[in-house]
Amino acid sequence: MNITLKNGEIMQIDAPMSVYEIAGKISAGLQRVACAGKVNGEMVDLRHMVDKDCSLEICTFEDEEGRHAFRHSASHVLAQAVKRLYPEVKLAIGPAIADGFYYDFDRDTPFTAEELEKLEAEMKKIVKEDLAISRFTLPRDEAIALMQKREEPYKVELIEALPEGEEISFYEQGDFVDLCAGPHLMSTKPLKAIKLTSVAGAYWHGDEKNKMLTRIYGTAFTKNADLEEYLARIEEAKKRDHRKLGRELGLFMMTEEGPGFPFFLPKGMVLKNTLIDYWRQIHTRENYVEISTPMMLNRQLWETSGHWDHYKDNMYTTIIDDTTFCVKPMNCPGGVLVYKSTPHSYRDLPVRMGELGVVHRHEKSGALHGLMRVRCFTQDDAHIFMTPEQITDEIKGVVRLIDEVYSLFGFKYHVELSTRPEDSMGSDEDWELATNGLRKALEEMNLPYVVNEGDGAFYGPKIDFHLEDSLGRTWQCGTIQLDFQLPQRFDISYVGADNEKHRPIMIHRVVFGSIERFIGILIEHFAGRFPTWLAPVQAKVLPISDKNIAYAKELTQALKDAGIRCELDERAEKIGYKIREAQLEKVPYMLVVGAQEEENRTVSVRSRDTGENASMGIADVIAAIQKDIATKGKGE
Repeated sequence: MNITLKNGEIMQIDAPMSVYEIAGKISAGLQRVACAGKVNGEMVDLRHMVDKDCSLEICTFEDEEGRHAFRHSASHVLAQAVKRLYPEVKLAIGPAIADGFYYDFDRDTPFTAEELEKLEAEMKKIVKEDLAISRFTLPRDEAIALMQKREEPYKVELIEALPEGEEISFYEQGDFVDLCAGPHLMSTKPLKAIKLTSVAGAYWHGDEKNKMLTRIYGTAFTKNADLEEYLARIEEAKKRDHRKLGRELGLFMMTEEGPGFPFFLPKGMVLKNTLIDYWRQIHTRENYVEISTPMMLNRQLWETSGHWDHYKDNMYTTIIDDTTFCVKPMNCPGGVLVYKSTPHSYRDLPVRMGELGVVHRHEKSGALHGLMRVRCFTQDDAHIFMTPEQITDEIKGVVRLIDEVYSLFGFKYHVELSTRPEDSMGSDEDWELATNGLRKALEEMNLPYVVNEGDGAFYGPKIDFHLEDSLGRTWQCGTIQLDFQLPQRFDISYVGADNEKHRPIMIHRVVFGSIERFIGILIEHFAGRFPTWLAPVQAKVLPISDKNIAYAKELTQALKDAGIRCELDERAEKIGYKIREAQLEKVPYMLVVGAQEEENRTVSVRSRDTGENASMGIADVIAAIQKDIATKGKGE
């Protein structure tokens, strides 16, 4: 049998062999760290027997699939520990997730912190027992009977929901059996670095009408050092939580009167408007025109665009003059109407229209999270209308713009090409042409990307930009979507060089994505220590005593006249207290003035970022801060 390995090499085996054994033939080291296998693109256990020609990848903890199998096994160890210590508890589901795993349990009372410690100790005991993990399958009736005998009603419900004739698999380790598709590790032994991190509530099937279950979150690594590093990162993330810093820095608030609808406070508005000013600056440079479209449009429009069929569950509606109107969840249909309002020639194209449009989308209450997941947000949209020949160049232009913005904030990023989803509209030919257009642009720019099958928009494929923040977390923000469908559905056109009507191609794209969400990401990325150009307060004047107030006011006015966002702290407090307060507010420049500074017409400058103190003249202070603002901290 010929086995094609990940690097393209062909390995020959004479008899059926397990994935684990094949890993050993490649190298003993690989066998030690193997977590799962991938045969012909499908995930399998290491115990899976290879008995015919195939492609094979050995997945380790370094691979996403390997981590998934590793942490999925950890979730089973958690469930086993729960059943050992609290046998009356009923099991729901326990998948691996991005940074760990969770398991949902039906218990009358939530688990306490002390009980989590007991569970963690029991999990470590199970790991030390080195229990073999084995897979077996049962016919549907026997599978239901097994779970009924073990008094696991949620498992019975899951089995009954499976299609007739589907293979029903279980995994067993010691006295524990769980319904599961796998894959899993060979035994519990490798799971040495495990930590239970939190407890939360979760509705069964995510439906608010169902019973609330208790969800225990945890994580697992192959080494304790990696676990400790991760936990330290989590603690740092808690300190940087944008909801906490948003309150402390006076940026935004959320209220019970408007769940999912953020309120921006004065300093938050300065931050938001500064981002918008920057957005307008770079889009003007790139020859975009700005438009604004209505907040509500009638249902017929959304039926024409396809949103009513594909997105109506996320849309807010109302009745006006006996007609159903929808609060817009997206800006694109309005942009199409603007394009359609005037005739266009091929000489006009591309038309690049930007819109800072406020959109509303109904998100479930359990999904809401500060500024990261809201029901109302400002989308920095742009819609580009072009000829087919212009597709590649326009996509390249958007990619360069997104790269410029992310680089300014110090973000690294990776790119995904998302292809046609099941719930889509349009012809196979259009989808192929659109997908190839995106792929060609990425390849011509030598931009590495991965393909995310089936995750495109319902009207076209897209390029998604996943940025990485200072804690190594990734966020999907920028996107470029190529659309052949809306131009057809709205029957828009341009007159070509042949004097005939032609259909333009449309690009949907965002850079920030949601401005609100981008602000949340920036708060956590910078831990509230925004670069000077972005900081709501760029300088704070701190007089040492009341005697220096007049000079402090003069300095404050000079800074404001120079376009610097400045505050004066004239409270009757000691200077040390004022400095500490300014540091907590994360102000870039603290300007201390006392009798000596007033006499010499100087300022004692304390820098937030360098920690340095310097005595400077007023003009020099202003020039230094202006340079920091103008160069956006890059010193250019």
